Amino acid sequence: MKSDLRIWASLPVPAVIIAPDDKIIDINPAAEGFLNASTKSVVGVPVWDIIAIDDPFEVAFARSREQGTPLFVNDVDVGSGQRAPLQCGLQIAPLAEAPGHMIMMITPRELAGRMTQNHTVKSAAKSAIGMAEMLAHEIKNPLAGITGAAQLLSMNLAPDELELTDLIVAESRRIVKLLEQVEQFGNLTEPVRQPVNLHDVLDRARRSALLGFGAQMKIIEDYDPSLPMALGDKDQLLQVILNLLKNASEAAGEGGGTIRLHSYFEHSFRLRRSDGSGQSLPLQIEIIDDGPGLPEHIKGDVFDPFVSGRENGTGLGLALVSKIISEHGGWISVTSVPGKTVFRISLSRAPLESEKT
Repeated sequence: MKSDLRIWASLPVPAVIIAPDDKIIDINPAAEGFLNASTKSVVGVPVWDIIAIDDPFEVAFARSREQGTPLFVNDVDVGSGQRAPLQCGLQIAPLAEAPGHMIMMITPRELAGRMTQNHTVKSAAKSAIGMAEMLAHEIKNPLAGITGAAQLLSMNLAPDELELTDLIVAESRRIVKLLEQVEQFGNLTEPVRQPVNLHDVLDRARRSALLGFGAQMKIIEDYDPSLPMALGDKDQLLQVILNLLKNASEAAGEGGGTIRLHSYFEHSFRLRRSDGSGQSLPLQIEIIDDGPGLPEHIKGDVFDPFVSGRENGTGLGLALVSKIISEHGGWISVTSVPGKTVFRISLSRAPLESEKT
């Protein structure tokens, strides 16, 4: 039995076990990542409420179960309420020892390519970030000279001739800010993990937002007063919350909107890894806004560097957020529809004094 569990946890493709009534019995760690959902949240839910397949598939699936034969489907769009569809291949087979039960394995073409090139992609990404960091450092010096020269020129110009020099100064400063973000992304230090009161972090971020970029927003606190201390770096977690609040505020536009900061404890939330190991992440923070939602074409990639839904966005804010949470051993996910976007952060609990001895 233990061997079976190890094999199930180690499967490199998303897999789902389905009961005779089409409800989900179990999903493996790869499926948790693909669906952006925990096993607990989907067990007992009808599979077609969780997995959307762009194909008249349910009839063929029912026939496969009835006849006890496997089913193979290539090149269909498969998605869920948590992520945008991907083109996948599907393999369906009956479980011999459990009549009516089926196993469905999903092979995303995009993810299959990533699996075979994982080491190469990581090395290339690391090199690209290093190159960008070096270029950022080198470009900032001449930009400072250009800005200074433009300001000197403006001193001898008539007021109606200042438009061009003002443009040079403004655009130079904008580029410097972008370069600073690139440097920050490359230079992020390891988190110093200590007991942190997450509500203190949320309150500090809320106050800062209301005094600045989020002045037009209404920010509601919805906290679990019994939430225990988290294990994390207070300053880095503050940076995460500020980034998410800024994104929500910018998405709302000048008309403003409402952001809800929600904290709660989910004792059973565990992040299962491909080697079968798990990590308890019971502390949950949700940043919920009522804005227009994420653009469809970037929903599945919002945490990747240089992916942005805004015309002048750098695409580094959410990548930095994801990097910080990953360095904390935590988990971040997003669900988004027009009128409701939820960024959810899951973190580990700081050990109690009795657990340290």
